[in-house]
Amino acid sequence: MDVPLWLWFAVLGVIIAMLAIDLFAHRKAHVIGVREAAVWSIIWVSLGVAFGGYIWWEYGAELGQQYYAGYLIEKSLAVDNVFVWAIIFAFFGVPRELQHRVLFLGVIGALVFRAIFIALGAVLIDQFSWILYIFAAFLLYTGYVMIRKRNEHMDVENSKVLKLFRRFVPMTDAYHGQKFLIRKAGIIVATPLLAVLVLVEVTDIIFAVDSIPAIFGVTSEPFIVFTANAFAILGLRAMYFLLADLMHRFIYLKLGLAFVLIWVGIKMLLLDVYKIPTSVSLGVVALIITISIVTSLRATRGEGRHAVEVENAPPFRIATEAELAEAEPVWRRASRRAAVIADSSSSPVQGDGPSDQGAATERGNRIES
Repeated sequence: MDVPLWLWFAVLGVIIAMLAIDLFAHRKAHVIGVREAAVWSIIWVSLGVAFGGYIWWEYGAELGQQYYAGYLIEKSLAVDNVFVWAIIFAFFGVPRELQHRVLFLGVIGALVFRAIFIALGAVLIDQFSWILYIFAAFLLYTGYVMIRKRNEHMDVENSKVLKLFRRFVPMTDAYHGQKFLIRKAGIIVATPLLAVLVLVEVTDIIFAVDSIPAIFGVTSEPFIVFTANAFAILGLRAMYFLLADLMHRFIYLKLGLAFVLIWVGIKMLLLDVYKIPTSVSLGVVALIITISIVTSLRATRGEGRHAVEVENAPPFRIATEAELAEAEPVWRRASRRAAVIADSSSSPVQGDGPSDQGAATERGNRIES
């Protein structure tokens, strides 16, 4: 697949432009409802599907099918990631109006890390083609683990990442708007929002370790791997707000995802024996996901939407007006002190008269404040 450099830049430009539009549309913290999430989900899915149409038209049916197979795998695995986010947000009691900011930064981090993993995977496959068998074995093992633990959920309280964060980063128990760091009593401390962001980023990396080998099982083209990942990830925030309150209804989804990973692992193991057509792979993945979703919804028919609940979650809270007034943003205070110091150095106090002493006292008071 011969991809010109301008096409890489064009795709990156579209991604950046869409992220900017999304950020502008949600520049003010607000609760994102189901209707708004549904509209954004349609936009993101339409964009991903349309790009697949372009690949099909420009590079042929085979590469078009590879893109759609990779996109479907990544989109399906992303749903499980969304449900993990829901558990993290429930554990920390993150106000709904603050969740989009965390997810926005989380998606940017996911794009960066996945680009690194894709580049590394492409180099490894190019230099050591036998590594595909290691990827296949890993997918088979991951699928087995998912089947065995299909009814288990993330234990945030006992997360090693959270324990390390709490050990090395001082943290307040109160949310201060959209701030990740605040200065309190002269000490920089993290708000719970920063801990949430760290956990979201780490879970994204963990899911990438599963999903990147899976998509390399249906295509070896780095451009298709990256674009399928990127367009699947871009819609994760909207998908979260659309599906998070329905987590209890997708009871067989994890089982379906496990079979998808096992299927891709088997396909990779058979590469030198029989190359399964991409159209067959796409059909099998679509069938597995459809069956898992339909059976889940039928089994939980009549159950409504409700937020995820986590037992024994710590009592995180929203800062009071007094606490908000007392806390000061970290970077604003630092920049103001720098300006004051620069002003003092440019206008040295001679101490020859009352006016000079008054100016020195005033500057001293400003620095202390």
